[in-house]
Amino acid sequence: MKKSLRSLFSTAVILAFASTPVMAYDGGAVSDGGSISVAVKFKGTAPTPKKLEVTKDKEVCGKTAKTDPSLIVSGGNLVNAVVYISDIKKGKKMDPAKVVLDQKECEYHPHVLAFPVGSTVEILNPDGILHNIHSYSKVNAAFNMAQPKFKKSLTVKIDKPEAIHVQCDVHGWMSGWLVAVDNPYVGVTGNDGVVKLTDVPPGTYTVEIWHETLGKQTQKVTVKAKEDAKVAVEMAKK
Repeated sequence: MKKSLRSLFSTAVILAFASTPVMAYDGGAVSDGGSISVAVKFKGTAPTPKKLEVTKDKEVCGKTAKTDPSLIVSGGNLVNAVVYISDIKKGKKMDPAKVVLDQKECEYHPHVLAFPVGSTVEILNPDGILHNIHSYSKVNAAFNMAQPKFKKSLTVKIDKPEAIHVQCDVHGWMSGWLVAVDNPYVGVTGNDGVVKLTDVPPGTYTVEIWHETLGKQTQKVTVKAKEDAKVAVEMAKK
């Protein structure tokens, strides 16, 4: 039952993210750009991450203790929140990237990976055992790929904006997110809870903050030439 509820929640989050209108983005040189620094805090008492049981390939997967990565708080800062500008139409050049999702010791590193659409994700398997990465996407083509120990690398291309939940069908505790957006202004919070978006043309924009378990918030932000606009956000369990 718990797994079914989690699957339903994941689907709802995916659909909410995918419903964001897709806009044509015009990338080029930015003169007199400013920046946006977003600090994301967790509101309330941070829960203790639940320990995850390693039930398979313990000689590899059990080298490090596993905890549920779906809600991580560090010193009050919210980790793994995606911060991006959701309504910018013109700004710095957007080049498709080649980003890396590692599966070391049967965990996804990073847990949340964000990048512009058109980017290629290289999926690594350094563990010397079988992994199977399975995406639960609704807008992009879903993938379900076995990665035996001799196949150290696989690649997938993400062409449309979406938050894509990925899991390993071999090791059920492995869970992660691939988040594609339609412009280059995106980042993921680390232990300090901060993302700084740079080279933003002066103007007023909507900044969106997304977290896999806490949902989504938006704030209007005005950027001035060569200045840093600071945004403070608190997210709580609903």
